[in-house]
Amino acid sequence: MRHPALVPLLVAAIVAVFLASLSLGTVPIPIAQLADAAFGHGDPVVRAILLELRLPRTLIALLVGAMLGLAGAALQGYLRNPLAEPSVLGASNSAALGAVAAIYFGLGDLNPAVLPVLAILGALASLALLFVLAGRAEGPLALILAGIAVSTLAGAGISLSLNLSPNPFAAMEIMTWLLGSIENRAMEHVWTALPCIVLGAALLLYDARALDALSLGEDGARSLGVDLGRTRARLLLGVAIGVGGAVAVSGSIGFVGLIVPHLVRPLTDRSPSAVLLPSMLGGAVLLAAADILVRLIPTASELKLGVVTAFLGVPVFLVHLLKERRLW
Repeated sequence: MRHPALVPLLVAAIVAVFLASLSLGTVPIPIAQLADAAFGHGDPVVRAILLELRLPRTLIALLVGAMLGLAGAALQGYLRNPLAEPSVLGASNSAALGAVAAIYFGLGDLNPAVLPVLAILGALASLALLFVLAGRAEGPLALILAGIAVSTLAGAGISLSLNLSPNPFAAMEIMTWLLGSIENRAMEHVWTALPCIVLGAALLLYDARALDALSLGEDGARSLGVDLGRTRARLLLGVAIGVGGAVAVSGSIGFVGLIVPHLVRPLTDRSPSAVLLPSMLGGAVLLAAADILVRLIPTASELKLGVVTAFLGVPVFLVHLLKERRLW
């Protein structure tokens, strides 16, 4: 790693945004009062705000951001494509389609767990379809083309549900989900996403060295003893489970998986394995910071997190693109 202090600095940034997220909002709460509330003392209203509103929201922002950042870095390394992110393989759209189906058919009203479960199942279904479409091809091109097909199909299903929505309220709920938000989340949402994100992250980090070998091409990786079939299976499964769990509680949030690896890569030795952990930590910082911004911007109704990440992501990506062009 080019800068040994990168990971410690990102960890420190996570601690900073964690405390800021708990403290800042419509009603600012001093750190001293937060500490009293955390230990069961102080104002019961402050304790309720902390434990029931801000803590779950902050944890979800960190978990979802970490998963999206890691998934983007892993896919960019595996596909050798700087524009790769979870939506490239259709995982994000398919998970969103599962959630939209729960909203459209009213299944979420039967049990709160139905919506996240269908989102995760949607992501896993996209994985199965990817294997069918890509077949045994080991190169990235077949996977990218199959991912575009899956993503387009899922997007068409979402558009169809909006078009045939039985009432404007259902359409509004679907649109709210597609814009991405972690407002009004509870600890049950944290426990829903946590096992999926932990399992998905573990699968992606497991193949860090294989991603380095793949930078030499398929033949070079195979000569170094990398099992390309198993590597691809673990990577796709990790993305599907992790991103499915993230989308299940946050809705569709774009640009994090695309932007964060580009921000941290110049601070590393640029090998795919060196980018994974910083991207995971950087994604957590970026999404938590964006969520703080959402709460602080004075608007009649709270902005959606996916909208803010898009506005933040596009300028950062354009600046990075211009720098890269100057290097060429």
